Amino acid sequence: MVDDDLWSAVGDPTRRRMLDLLLSDGGGTATSLSEHLPVTRQAVTKHLVVLDRVGLVHATPAGREKQYRVDLAQLERAVTQMADVGAAWDARLQRIRRIAEAIERKTNS
Repeated sequence: MVDDDLWSAVGDPTRRRMLDLLLSDGGGTATSLSEHLPVTRQAVTKHLVVLDRVGLVHATPAGREKQYRVDLAQLERAVTQMADVGAAWDARLQRIRRIAEAIERKTNS
C-alpha cells in the first residue's frame, strides 16, 4: 500500500536535498540546512514540518532551535514502497510489451 503523504513529502526536490544533508551531516537545524539550500530559513522550517508530519525526520530541542534527524526506519519504509511501485510498473510495462509484440507478429504474418 502506498502512503500518499509520504510520497508527496519525498516528491519535492528541496525536501529530498534536505534529507540528503541530514543524512550526510547526521542531523541539522533549519538554520544549518538553509545555509546549503537556495531557500530561506522559514521555507526550510516549512519543509521540515512536512517531513516531520510523515515521520521522515524527528526534532529535539537544541537551544533556541530544533535539531532534526532522519528516521531511518521511516526512510526505509519509503524506499521499500518506491521499490514495490517500481516493480509493479515494470511488470505492467512487460505485459504491455508482450501484447504489442504479439500484435506486431500477427500483423506481420
